[in-house]
Amino acid sequence: MPLGMRVLVRLIRDQERTDAGLYLPPGAKEAHDEAMFGEIIEVARDRPSSDDLAENVSGVPHGAKVLFRKDAGVCVPWDDKLRLLDVKDVLATVEELADDDAH
Repeated sequence: MPLGMRVLVRLIRDQERTDAGLYLPPGAKEAHDEAMFGEIIEVARDRPSSDDLAENVSGVPHGAKVLFRKDAGVCVPWDDKLRLLDVKDVLATVEELADDDAH
């Protein structure tokens, strides 16, 4: 579990997407290296209450898809798909749309 105001992110890479996980129009690809795309897999929590439930204190929902700077956070040494981020490094939460909803 992340300590302090941090979240654990699993990088999302898709063959049809850029390294940052975004669909980019032609001509915009040179700017894609500035951000990464991932899913929050663990959040900072307060101490468990008496019913063993801990409150998410990070402010970022568990399971959210997020965008963050490529150089942000700390790579987890045993898994190159994981990154530990300070909450302040999360730039945005991202809602994915189906292709037919993206008009």
